[in-house]
Amino acid sequence: MRISWIEIAERIKYELQQREEEGNNVVELRNEWSQIQSLNLNEEKFHIEAEKFYHKIETIPSTVNNEQHEPDEWNEIVRQCNIKPDTIPSFTPSFVEDRILGGWLGRSAGCMLGKPIEKTPRSGVIELLSSNKTWPISDYITGKGIPDSLLQKYPWNRHYGKESLKENIECMPEDDDMNYPMLNLSVFEKYGEEFTTEDVIQTWMSMAPVLTTFTAERVAYVNRLAGIKPPQTAVTRNPYREWIGAQIRADIWGWTSPGQPTRATEFACRDARLSHVRNGMYGEIFIAAAIAASFKHDDILTVINEALLFVPSKSRFAEVIHFVLSLPIQAQSWDETVESLYQKFGAYHWVHTINNAALVVAALISSKGNYERAICNVVMGGWDTDSNGATVGSIMGTMLGAKKLPSKWISPLNNRIRTSLKGFDNSLLSDLAKRTAKIAKY
Repeated sequence: MRISWIEIAERIKYELQQREEEGNNVVELRNEWSQIQSLNLNEEKFHIEAEKFYHKIETIPSTVNNEQHEPDEWNEIVRQCNIKPDTIPSFTPSFVEDRILGGWLGRSAGCMLGKPIEKTPRSGVIELLSSNKTWPISDYITGKGIPDSLLQKYPWNRHYGKESLKENIECMPEDDDMNYPMLNLSVFEKYGEEFTTEDVIQTWMSMAPVLTTFTAERVAYVNRLAGIKPPQTAVTRNPYREWIGAQIRADIWGWTSPGQPTRATEFACRDARLSHVRNGMYGEIFIAAAIAASFKHDDILTVINEALLFVPSKSRFAEVIHFVLSLPIQAQSWDETVESLYQKFGAYHWVHTINNAALVVAALISSKGNYERAICNVVMGGWDTDSNGATVGSIMGTMLGAKKLPSKWISPLNNRIRTSLKGFDNSLLSDLAKRTAKIAKY
């Protein structure tokens, strides 16, 4: 049985790519790896040679060009960003409850919008949806009217993609992007605000089947099962350490810290270091700060700029956000904005933090405060469609609150969510929001 993301050949491929992104010359290593692959060895001998080669990679000194400006430790992030203690806001319980419910509902709807077409390249999405005249996207995706030949070429996401089509929606189906808010809710309920990174992985192992995790999370999970402890779980044979996984785990930290981005980002850092480093961590920190800030600001640019204060200013992640902020997004078509992002960040894997964070921020700016425009634009941008739809939906839902979200997007959820997590299947989204509000500090 081939298990994605932890097969040694797959890890070597992406380790070489990761090291190149960090600033290392990997030309000779790539050539050597190509030679090994061309030997047509049987499975056992190939595995032996691959293990030798991976060990060689691990023993070769590597550098991170921008390392001094991309710290992993919270205290150093605080120092570089000059992070100040929060001012505790004076929100009413009804206000916080409405905003948190808006976040849960908004995240669910955005996730479900992007779910059927996850892994399909943007050109394929355009081809699919143009065939039944539903491009540009303005509603949940439907399979009605799409020729069978196109569906064979671009099949729906096998992880409940068909269940997320407009004609089949009964609730929010199981999805890793929705599992993490529930996992982190469980972490906080059990351990409180003093939770540790070890508490996070113990919660995963007791509640989530390993194959419901992906990329860096799956590697971290397997590493911990092998006896490796955090933060080594994030760097031991983990080539996905700057990919999107941490960025999709940020919500609870923001929802439980309304108007308190410093608190939210400290929690996010504790969680992220289980599986990620540097820019992978900054994705979770940035989104946690944005969600926390969304309780006190009703202007998305103000939210983005406040969240950016919690990211080291000379990091690659910060440079990416500044690039997006430099684009004339509100004065040009969405297609023009997406084209700029693909030209700049198209070399990254479709589930990397860098390109997806850029798309999330661009879609938020393009929305001008409109929830539907935000989630539709980010999903039309491609790459990690369900994760980005979820993140944009969460930020917009938190900023607007449940009462202001369009029924068109929320009613089909039927206030219910499915999951593979122990004790959470068939939960009511309103109950999850109440549990979240109960542990929020304000």
